Amino acid sequence: MTSNAASQLVKDIMQTEVATISPMATLRTALQEMRAKKVKSLVVEKMHEHDAYGLITYSSILKTIVAEEGDIDLVNVYDIHEKPAISISGQVETRYAARMMVTHSIRRVLVLDNNELEGIVTMSDIIGTVLELLEE
Repeated sequence: MTSNAASQLVKDIMQTEVATISPMATLRTALQEMRAKKVKSLVVEKMHEHDAYGLITYSSILKTIVAEEGDIDLVNVYDIHEKPAISISGQVETRYAARMMVTHSIRRVLVLDNNELEGIVTMSDIIGTVLELLEE
């Protein structure tokens, strides 16, 4: 990463409008939300204050559809979401978010502050920032 991109903070590039869903929603509802919001993942809301956020992606839904032979009305988000979702502080330099994503082969991480959702940062956000800096 370039030195400017490396010193940029996660909070400066994160998306603050995050699509969320209830853990009790069906997979059909999750797919409808993803389509309506034009996103590939949804943050699964906490059940209570001390709970952790989760994440559901197209990949996890597709795996379930194949395993359940297409019956997406009988499976809830809660049954298949990744929890706790991998997260990072917005006060961390972007290079550490990038390193974490590469090391763990993930495409997105939640940005939390005191266990509250602040945003989400994706590999595309990081690559976009690097490309912008290279064009300057």
